[in-house]
Amino acid sequence: MKLTLTAALATLALAAPAFAGDAAKGEADFKKCKACHMIVAPDGTEIQKGGKTGPNLYGVVGRPAASAEGFKYSNALIKLGEAGEVWTEEDIAHYVADPNKYVDEKTGDKTLKTKMTFKLTKGGEDMAAYLASVAPAPEGASN
Repeated sequence: MKLTLTAALATLALAAPAFAGDAAKGEADFKKCKACHMIVAPDGTEIQKGGKTGPNLYGVVGRPAASAEGFKYSNALIKLGEAGEVWTEEDIAHYVADPNKYVDEKTGDKTLKTKMTFKLTKGGEDMAAYLASVAPAPEGASN
């Protein structure tokens, strides 16, 4: 009986998503993103002051790609948005590691390039967890 229970728990652990970032580490690493991005709530509350070269990252998790109002996106991100891409924590972690490679893998078009030149080679999961933590849960998500 114990062996069966142990095997069942091991199977569940392996089947569970392996994605788990540390939001506190992501918050500390956000300083690498502030040159281009800010996080500002709809009511104007500045969660992270930053640049306007990149879009506001408030609510990015659960938001369709290339959908922040008032931002001029690259053709690469516009194509992702048109394809129905909605940012998940996993997608963000992969995107920040190598934005152009991510777009190529998602679209199959090597000619599409993003405007983001920075690559966060370590800590993408943490950054994604932080971005998820500073905005309300996507619509339809339960607490």
